[in-house]
Amino acid sequence: MKSGHSPLQCTSRSDFVSRALISGTGLIGTSIALGLRNLGWETLGWDSNPAALAGAVSAGAVAAVDRIDTATLGPDDLLVLASPPSSVLAAVTDLNTAALVIDVASVKGPIIAAARTPRFIGTHPMAGREVTGPDAARAALFRGAMWVVVPNGANEKDVERVEQIVTDLGARPVRMSAEAHDAAVARISHVPQILAAALLEGAEEVPGAMDLAAGSFRDLTRVASSDPAVWMDILTANRREVTAAIEWIRERLAVVLASEEQLAAALEDARHLRSSLGHGLGVVRVTLEDRPGEMAGVGRALADSGVDLRDLQLRHAPYGGGGILTLSVRGGHESALRASLEAEGFSAIVPSDEQG
Repeated sequence: MKSGHSPLQCTSRSDFVSRALISGTGLIGTSIALGLRNLGWETLGWDSNPAALAGAVSAGAVAAVDRIDTATLGPDDLLVLASPPSSVLAAVTDLNTAALVIDVASVKGPIIAAARTPRFIGTHPMAGREVTGPDAARAALFRGAMWVVVPNGANEKDVERVEQIVTDLGARPVRMSAEAHDAAVARISHVPQILAAALLEGAEEVPGAMDLAAGSFRDLTRVASSDPAVWMDILTANRREVTAAIEWIRERLAVVLASEEQLAAALEDARHLRSSLGHGLGVVRVTLEDRPGEMAGVGRALADSGVDLRDLQLRHAPYGGGGILTLSVRGGHESALRASLEAEGFSAIVPSDEQG
């Protein structure tokens, strides 16, 4: 990252970070920029993809710079590396800046090992969507999410600054080592991406199976809508931990399928473990009829319930008109939303009401 640009050549205004440069204006980078700008920060952005940068500018997230000269950044500035792991790895190898630097890549080990600047702190927000790009970004993306911070011997004051920024964006910082992080995300994020692809391929092999796919299958395979190029980068960077996790699954499946007793025990253990996750993202499904005003009624129910809506998806009925609207909300808000929807005359269910 070379060359200068006049917006970068300003003096520090406080003893705390208040200006951020976002390198990579996709979903995560633009969401960070939106959140920081809402907090009063000055946010500048750059992306190798002109369309992504234009989208972030259009969203009001950043003022564009055509190049980034890290040498012009001062100690009160924040540089956010929000590109895929391979790009972050290349950037941190020869990064030279006085600024506080964080990355948000979903693999930490190789990046932490390659970083040379003393003020680099690896992080990873455990939030995202199955869609990518600045158009999908939102300031509230990180609200209530865990955000991993990897100190790795960094100055404690810098670590605390990063944790405060994370908190200001609505997330909950949690300190982890790079090794522990990469092993964890292999199990909870990276392997599920591979499994979603396998489940869809398997269903496609059986005639008519995809036509029968309902809520549980759609939930399990939702992440397969993500950008394959991004995921190839992530899975390659975390290959060792992903491979180890898949081998564990193979061995575990062999044990579970060895007898009905083992299978029953595994299912019961899974039920208890799933309940231990507590409140995360909740889902409410509502049946829509083919008549005017249905979405307006849903809007009234959302407003009356006061829930935190995170996402929505409409599955149309096979022959047009109506369908199933899936509303994703903050965990624990499902009952309030269902009550408001039913007060509007809708039929609403939560996934725990469904069988299969």
